[in-house]
Amino acid sequence: MSRYCLTWPSNGTGSLRLPSETRYAKRRNTEVTCQLVALCFDANDPLRLARFWAEALRWDLGEGTGDVVSLVPSDGTRFQIDFASVPEPKGAWANRLHLDLTTTSLEDQTETVERLIEMGGRHIDIGQGQDEHVVLADPEGNELCIIEPTNNFLSTCGRLGSITCDGTREVGYFWSAALGWPLVWDQNEETAIRAPDLTGPMITWGGAPLNPKLGKNRLHLDVAPFADGDQQGEVDRLISSGARRIDIGQGDVAWVVMADPDDNEFCVLTPR
Repeated sequence: MSRYCLTWPSNGTGSLRLPSETRYAKRRNTEVTCQLVALCFDANDPLRLARFWAEALRWDLGEGTGDVVSLVPSDGTRFQIDFASVPEPKGAWANRLHLDLTTTSLEDQTETVERLIEMGGRHIDIGQGQDEHVVLADPEGNELCIIEPTNNFLSTCGRLGSITCDGTREVGYFWSAALGWPLVWDQNEETAIRAPDLTGPMITWGGAPLNPKLGKNRLHLDVAPFADGDQQGEVDRLISSGARRIDIGQGDVAWVVMADPDDNEFCVLTPR
């Protein structure tokens, strides 16, 4: 398996599991009170980056405030993507999170690559060798993969196939319990979760060893309690599962900044 893009099998030596077939129910806290609200990008030019990703994902541009521009899903995904203005450029290291985009044919894959290069993307080499997927960087250097149409693992997903993470098996268990998303893959230290109704993308982790964390992640998840939930209660629950509160200089804000067991930043927003 590539350590970067998702190439896990869906038949042969391994198979995808439906939620009822996993051991997830034995691990999770049955009081799931958290939902995934957004995947967030740090961006030097939020509008330009949002336009690139709207083209890549075939999602719609939502309303923006200038400092934050959002994408609205058009494929049944339950969360949005936000691009928030920051002054710092991306570091020279690879992101711990990147997106894998599916394609329906070789022509679709080729046309997608060509169009994204026109939009400011570029080919990059992260050691992928002769793999069939194509690795690109967006206009600010964030890595993404355009997956070949023969990839069976993501065949039931939409255009956004996976939020693909450099992470341990344990952090996969953590997020499964945090979101109430069942494990659909759990083999050889690799894990994947997906919403219980099997809509939207997977979130996947490639297992140890991890690349060193050299700075704040450029991408992070925003979660929130449901409308009748309690933010502090959710923070306490996540801490009991292995997360911790952190200070990244956020100041006095309405959200709580935390790190998961692999030290990846995420935010707990107010109920909604």
